[in-house]
Amino acid sequence: MPYRLIYTKRAVKDIRRLDDPVKRRVKIALGKYSENPLQFAQKLTNPDFGTYRFRIGDYRVIFDIEDDLLVILRVGHRKDIYRGV
Repeated sequence: MPYRLIYTKRAVKDIRRLDDPVKRRVKIALGKYSENPLQFAQKLTNPDFGTYRFRIGDYRVIFDIEDDLLVILRVGHRKDIYRGV
C-alpha cells in the first residue's frame, strides 16, 4: 500500500517555482517513491531540515514519515535546499 503524499505550504511554494519539466520529473519520482520510500531515501544528519531526503537528479525532496503519510517539507535544487532553515 503506497504512502499518502501530504505537502506543506512551503513545499507547494517550492514546487510552483520549479520549471515544468522538473515538476513532471518530481511528480513521477514521488509517485514511484511513495510505494516504498525508505528504499530510496537517505537519512539526514541534521534533524532541523527533516528526517529523510530523496535525490531526483539535481533536486532534493526533504520529507518526514508519519504513520502512512509521506509529509513533503521542501523541494529544491541541491545547492539551495539546505540554506535558510
